[in-house]
Amino acid sequence: MPETQSIGLAVAFAAGLLSFLSPCVLPLIPSYVTFITGMSIDDLTAREESARRSRTVLVHGTLFVLGFTLVFVTLGASATFLGSLFAYASRWVERVGGVLLILFGLYLVGALRLPGMSREWRMQLGDKPLGYFGTVLVGVTFGAGWTPCIGPVLGGILTLAATSGSLGNGIGLLLVYSAGLAIPFLLAALALDRFLGGMRKMGPWYPWVSRISGGLLILLGLLLLTGAFTTLSSMMMQLTPSFLVERL
Repeated sequence: MPETQSIGLAVAFAAGLLSFLSPCVLPLIPSYVTFITGMSIDDLTAREESARRSRTVLVHGTLFVLGFTLVFVTLGASATFLGSLFAYASRWVERVGGVLLILFGLYLVGALRLPGMSREWRMQLGDKPLGYFGTVLVGVTFGAGWTPCIGPVLGGILTLAATSGSLGNGIGLLLVYSAGLAIPFLLAALALDRFLGGMRKMGPWYPWVSRISGGLLILLGLLLLTGAFTTLSSMMMQLTPSFLVERL
């Protein structure tokens, strides 16, 4: 695997985790879990262990994850395709991408206002359609919901996908980003009682999630803008143990 791709995957996974922790996603997790499973909070947090409850949560949670993953991967493939159209000017694509990442980062740290980012783009569903397909559809609408919090981070990963050089690399970035968002979602859904307890302690840290996300995007943007991304990736690969490099 190319050095830049391995670093990009690590960044994409971290971005997915930060998206999960963002103020527009984390507080909504209990609502999404109850909506897709059709179970109440009391049922989901009951102390008595139930194999049926766990199975229901896992199946619907996985289908929900599949829904938003399809959206993100489609967006990633589209961004990569657009980037490949300008392969002859790849250096300029990286520079423009770097500027976009810096702008997204400045917005997240609160240093910049971007037109259109102050309102929600999330699609609304009044009632969930019946069956498993309905759960997938809810996941699709979640993935299409570019709220002010998740939008800049997702936009940053899409920008990185556009500069990745190949369709496979771009899709891989969005799959890993989706995994960073999906894994904690499934864990939270399966242990909702513990998640609710931890979420109460998370409140004061919400602003720092946005700042860390913004700082990450600004750093990536500067690396792309200056052409140092490839150099940094090569240096980090040299510091990686050989047995790990062989597995990449």
